[in-house]
Amino acid sequence: MGGSFLITLREGLEAGLIIAIILAYLKSTNQRPYFRTVLIASLVAVAVSLVIGAAIFTIAGEFEGRAAEAFEGLAMLAAVGVLSWMIVWMKRQAAGIKKSLEHDVATAVGMGSVFALALIPFSAILREGLETSVFLFAATRQAQPLEATVGATAGLVVAAGLTWGIYSGGYRVNLRVFFNVTGTLLIVFAAGLLAHGIHELQEAALLPVFVEHVWSINHIVDDGSGVGLWLKALLGYNGNPSLLEVIAYPTFLALAFWYFLTLRPYHETAAPPEAATATQALVPEREAEPPITG
Repeated sequence: MGGSFLITLREGLEAGLIIAIILAYLKSTNQRPYFRTVLIASLVAVAVSLVIGAAIFTIAGEFEGRAAEAFEGLAMLAAVGVLSWMIVWMKRQAAGIKKSLEHDVATAVGMGSVFALALIPFSAILREGLETSVFLFAATRQAQPLEATVGATAGLVVAAGLTWGIYSGGYRVNLRVFFNVTGTLLIVFAAGLLAHGIHELQEAALLPVFVEHVWSINHIVDDGSGVGLWLKALLGYNGNPSLLEVIAYPTFLALAFWYFLTLRPYHETAAPPEAATATQALVPEREAEPPITG
C-alpha cells in the first residue's frame, strides 16, 4: 500500500501542478475562457490513461506460468527505468518547468489555437498517467490488490488536495523538499522493484540463478505475510534472495543515490543568488501564481 500511495501522490501532484500553473497563468492574463479547454483536455488524458492502464492489467491476466513471470519481470524492470528517469528529469527540469509551460501557453493563446492549448495539458497528463499505470502494475505484483488500490486512491486524494491548496493559495509547500524526499523514497522503492523483477525473470528461466538462496530468514520475517509482506511491497524485501538479487539491490541503491545527490538542476548554477533564493520560496498569497521550486 505504501508504494502505491507514494507513486500516485508524486505523479498526481506533478500532474496537478502542471494544471495549476497553466490555470494560474490564464487567470493572471485574463484568459479565463480557456479554463474549460484545459480542464477538458486534462480529463480526456486521464480517461485515456485509465484505458491504457486497464489494458496492461488485462493483457497481463492472459499470461500463465513462465510467460506471466516473464511479463511481470520485464514490466518491473521497465518501471525501474521509467521511475529512475522520472526522478532525474523532475530534479533537473523543476527550476524551469514553470517558465516553459507559461511560454507554451502564451504561444498557443497568441496563435488563437484551442488545439495547441489543449495539447499542452493533454500530453503532460497523459505522460504522468502512463507512468503511473506502469508503476502501479509493478507495485501490485508485490502487494495485495486491495491494499494497492486503497494506497493508490489515498495518494490521488492527497495529491488533489495539495494541488487545490497550492493553486488557491491556502497551502504553503516547499516543493524542492517534497520532490527530494519523495525522490529518495522512490529510489528505495525502485531498488525493490529491480530485485523483484530479477526474481521473476529467474523464475521464468530468462536470467541465470547462480546461487538460488544466499540466505533464508523467512522463519524470522516471512515475506509472504504480516510485516514481511509490507516490507516486500515497499522495500522489495525477500526472505531468501538469490545471489543476483543480493548484488543488484545495493548496487542500484549506491549508484542511484550517488547520481541523485550529485545532480544539479539545469538552472541552478546559472541563476543569481537572489533568483536562487526565490525559487526556494513557499507559495505566496492567494492571487499569486503557484511556483515550482527547483
